[in-house]
Amino acid sequence: MSTNNPTANTQPQLHFWQIFNMCFGFLGIQFGFALQNANVSRIFQTLGADMDAIPILWIAAPLTGLIVQPIIGYLSDNTWNRFGRRRPYFLIGAVLTTLALFIMPHSPTLWIAAGMLWIMDASINIAMEPFRAFVGDNLPKSQRTQGYAMQSFFIGIGAVVASALPYVLTEFFNVANTAPAGEIADSVRYAFYFGAVVLFMAVTWTVVSTKEYSPAELESFHQAEQAVNPSLDKVNPSQEGESFGRRSAAQYQFGALIFALIGGLFTAAVYLYQLDKQLYILSIGILAFAPMQYYCALALKKAFEASKNLATQGKTTLPTGMLFTVVDDMFAMPKAMRQLALVQFFAWFALFAMWIYTTAAVTSYHYGSSDVLSKQFNDGADWVGILFASYNGFAALAAICIPFLAKWVGVRLTHTVNMFLGGSGLISFYFISDPSLLWLPMIGVGFAWASILSVPYALLSGALPPQKMGVYMGIFNFFIVIPQLLAASILGLLLKTFFNGEPIYALVLGGVFMMLSGIAVLFVDQDNSH
Repeated sequence: MSTNNPTANTQPQLHFWQIFNMCFGFLGIQFGFALQNANVSRIFQTLGADMDAIPILWIAAPLTGLIVQPIIGYLSDNTWNRFGRRRPYFLIGAVLTTLALFIMPHSPTLWIAAGMLWIMDASINIAMEPFRAFVGDNLPKSQRTQGYAMQSFFIGIGAVVASALPYVLTEFFNVANTAPAGEIADSVRYAFYFGAVVLFMAVTWTVVSTKEYSPAELESFHQAEQAVNPSLDKVNPSQEGESFGRRSAAQYQFGALIFALIGGLFTAAVYLYQLDKQLYILSIGILAFAPMQYYCALALKKAFEASKNLATQGKTTLPTGMLFTVVDDMFAMPKAMRQLALVQFFAWFALFAMWIYTTAAVTSYHYGSSDVLSKQFNDGADWVGILFASYNGFAALAAICIPFLAKWVGVRLTHTVNMFLGGSGLISFYFISDPSLLWLPMIGVGFAWASILSVPYALLSGALPPQKMGVYMGIFNFFIVIPQLLAASILGLLLKTFFNGEPIYALVLGGVFMMLSGIAVLFVDQDNSH
C-alpha cells in the first residue's frame, strides 16, 4: 500500500444489510423509550401525582442523560477489547433496561415509580449513547445520513408497536385498561413485559451481527480524510503557558467564579421571592458547574508544574481524567456543533413539552376528563398511545424519504421543512376538536421526529475526530438535556401564569419551538461531503 496515496486508507462503504444489522438494536432501545414516553405520565397520575408535579417527576429522564451519556461516551472512546469498543455498552445497557422494564409497572407508590424512571432512563442511556457514535465510527461521511436515517426507521417501527401496545392489548385481547386506585392497569404492565423481551433481543442481534473498527483503523481513515480535506475540524490542545487544554487555568477560575455568582444569586432569588420550586433545578445546575470548572483549573496548574519539572528532559504532561476531558472538550466544540446546539435546544424543548403534556392535554381538552379513574380519561390515555404510535409510524416512512430529500434540496433545508411540518402539527391540536382526527397532525410530528433523530447527527459527525466521537456525542446530549430541564422547570409555571394551567397550550408552545429549530438549522455550517 502506497503511503503517498491519500485515499489508500479511505473508509469503505457498507452494504445495505450491514447498515441494517448495525442499526437494528435501536428498534429495541426505542421500544423501551417509547413505552416510557407514552406511559410514565399515566403511571404517575395513576399513583396520585398532581398535574403540577408531573414535570418535576419527569426530571429524572434528562438529568440521567446529562450525567450518563458523557461518561459512557468517554469510556467507550477509551475501550477496546475482544468485545469491541461500543458493543459492550450496548449489552450492559440492554440487560439493565430489561430488568427495569419488568420492575417499573409494579411500583407500589409514586416515589418508587419516580426512582424506577431514574434507573430505567439511565440504563437506556447506557445503551443509546454508543449507538450514535457507532454509526459515526462504522460509516464514511457519504453514508452517515443514510445510517442515521436507518436508525430513525427502526426507532419509528419500535415506537409504533410500543406506543400502541396498551391500546392493542385492551381492544383485541380484552386486557383491562383500568385498575383500582393506586394500581397500574394490566394493559400497561403486559406492554412493559413484552418491551423488555424485544429490547434485549434486538440489541443482542446488533452485538453479535456487527463488527467494529479498531481505534488504529479509525485513525487511519481520519488521516486519509484530512489529506483529502485539510479544512476538517481538528481538536488539538495547545501547550502554551498554563493552557494545556483549550482554555487556561485563569479562564477556568474566572468561569467558576461567574457560574458560582449567577447560580448563587438565582438560587437565593428563588428562595427569597418564593418562586416556583421547580426553578431550583436550573439554579442548582448552574451552581454545580462552578466546582467542575475550578477542578479543571487545578488540574491545569498541576500539569503545568509537572511539565516544568520535566522540561529538562524535553517532556510535558497533560491533564488526564474523565471530568477534565469532558469539560475541556465541551469548551473546544467544533463550530458546527456549537451552531447545532441552538437547533437541538428548540427541538427538544418542543418534544419534552409534547411527551409530558399530550396525555393531560388530550384527556382534558378533547375527552373532557382529568379523573384518572374515569373511563373517559383512560380511553383518552389509550388514544394518546395510538397517536404516539402514529407519529412514530410516520417517522419510519419519513426516514426512508429523508436521504432522498436531502440530496434534492440539501440537508439543512430538509430539516427546516420537517420542523415546520411538526410545529404546525402540534399547534393544530388546539384547533381540532374531534379526537379521532388527531392522527392527522401526527404526520407532521412524525416527519419532524425522524429529522431530529438523523439530520443533526449527520451534520455533527462530519465535524468530529474519530478518537473523540463518543465523548462529543455525549456532550451533544447536553443540548438535548438542557432544554428538557428548562421545560421541566418552567412549563408548569408558564401554564399556571399565562394559560390558567391548561395543558393544551404546552403543545402550542412546543409547535412554536419546533419552527424556531427549523429556522436555526439554516445557519449551521455544512460539510459538502454530506
